[in-house]
Amino acid sequence: MKKVKVLSIVMGLMLTLTACGGSATSDISTGQLGSPETVAHTATYKVGICNYVDDASLNQIVANIQGQLETLGNENNVKFDISYDNCNADANVLSQIVANFVADDVDLMIGVATPVAMTMQGATEDNQIPVVFAAVSDPISTGLVASLDAPGANITGTSDALNTESVINLMFATNPDLKKVGLLYDIGQDASTSAIKEAKELLGAKGVEVIERTGTNVDEVVLAAEALVNDGVEAVFTPTDNTIMQAELSIYETFKEAKIPHYAGADSFALNGAFLGYGVNYANLGKETAEMAADILLNKKNPADVAVRTFDNGIATVNTELLNALGLKFEDIEAAFAPFCSMVQKIETAESFN
Repeated sequence: MKKVKVLSIVMGLMLTLTACGGSATSDISTGQLGSPETVAHTATYKVGICNYVDDASLNQIVANIQGQLETLGNENNVKFDISYDNCNADANVLSQIVANFVADDVDLMIGVATPVAMTMQGATEDNQIPVVFAAVSDPISTGLVASLDAPGANITGTSDALNTESVINLMFATNPDLKKVGLLYDIGQDASTSAIKEAKELLGAKGVEVIERTGTNVDEVVLAAEALVNDGVEAVFTPTDNTIMQAELSIYETFKEAKIPHYAGADSFALNGAFLGYGVNYANLGKETAEMAADILLNKKNPADVAVRTFDNGIATVNTELLNALGLKFEDIEAAFAPFCSMVQKIETAESFN
């Protein structure tokens, strides 16, 4: 009886230590609990990440979220068990992906782009799974957050809000005599709504004629680009519109041959052939998104109180192929752009970032 009692006490002590420490290691040869140096105080957090479409900017964000979570996991001796999927702009697929995350009982969701964030918001109203969004241009008008400083619910994240006025200034820095400008966007993209409205107001105030052309898929965008050339526009503006981003490699030569510069709201547009991409550093945005997610999970932060992070829209990326086609010199463009941005950099046409 005494031996049984002692064994029960020892087993109870071991179970208590294991429960308190998350996990514990033991030396099987001696039966002794591992020393503090060998105990692995680890925890696993399940994170569901959904991307909206397969394009250079959003893929760059995802890659940096995953890389930074791995780094943070190693630094904090925890594991972020990531489930990743891409809905490819299909609303039904998106709903199913998010439903799968809920069924898998993830600890946190990360939604890349506005439609994903909104779907995650709707799916977590009852269960209150924390959501961190990435690259949402206007989180307030879409109803994702009450304010940037105090989101107010189970959702927060990073915004890639575009400074539309700066892009318009860059247009006129390139060509002060602009008379007709085309606006190319997907009317169904929430990310484009505010920026297009601002662009029309800014261009109208300068007495510029505005031609709007829209498309909801690559084929429609190709036709819209050709229409803008026939319309005789002298420049084209696109905000951070994922539909146009997907089509950029299919339309840039149309604008190149017509010698029409395309100004857009992300460096990935310039990577895929637009004359200029202006906006945030998406690699940094991805890392910051991961930092927010880790902070919520590791430090038990309430997303309602975690301010949305915004970034300096001061980087102008110029495509050298288009620069040459337009007969412009980088040194001249760099000098002309200097008053309106913090940095001007070159990029060569490619499908994705290295």
